[in-house]
Amino acid sequence: MKRDIHPNYEECKVTCACGNSFTVKSNVSEMKIDICNACHPFFTGTEKVADTTGRIDKFKKKYNLS
Repeated sequence: MKRDIHPNYEECKVTCACGNSFTVKSNVSEMKIDICNACHPFFTGTEKVADTTGRIDKFKKKYNLS
């Protein structure tokens, strides 16, 4: 590796719009993000599946799933 061309790798404080904050390693010292694992619907379990054409029900019926 060449010397003095790589950015400094330091601890970075990440702050979400929901108020959650955590620390990671990055080349910047601070980041502000819009969504994190504490407020994202996939991770919180509040995800809603949009099924306008009945594809999920059709799949479940085809493979005898509940």
